[in-house]
Amino acid sequence: MKSAYELAMERLSEEEPIAKLSDEQKAAVAEIDQKYKAKLAEREVFLGGKIEEAKMAGDIGTAAELDDELARERRTLEAKSEQEKEAIRTQAS
Repeated sequence: MKSAYELAMERLSEEEPIAKLSDEQKAAVAEIDQKYKAKLAEREVFLGGKIEEAKMAGDIGTAAELDDELARERRTLEAKSEQEKEAIRTQAS
């Protein structure tokens, strides 16, 4: 007997089959992941340092603004990463 999850996955694959990626496409997706992880790490280091400086100076307002900026940049970078990966995935279809 199949679980509800297995049945749902079967229905989903019937409606929208999962595209098989070539080795080249898998490498391109991995490269995109690395690129955006590096960009995010760079921003976290930079803004993290600024946030700590603001906290040490007692400027909680600036620290909160910088924290919000970091969150926005994280969302932006993740969205760009997903767009680039989706472009590669659609080529596979």
